[in-house]
Amino acid sequence: MASKKQIVSPLSLNQKIDYKDVDLLTLFVTDQGKILPRRATGITVQQQRKVAKAIKRARLLSLFSFVAANSI
Repeated sequence: MASKKQIVSPLSLNQKIDYKDVDLLTLFVTDQGKILPRRATGITVQQQRKVAKAIKRARLLSLFSFVAANSI
């Protein structure tokens, strides 16, 4: 049988997710600015909801960009 690769979560179970912690939020966003899905990050459903909400709040307050910078 093929074994699944275990994904290690960058968050601990009790870690607080805050919209002001931009360094933490960048772990859950692609280079294009898209929010990574739960299966790619390895976090729980509740943590994924909190991360998504924190990213959206940070974007509205201009702490976090909506799209990546276009470097040509």
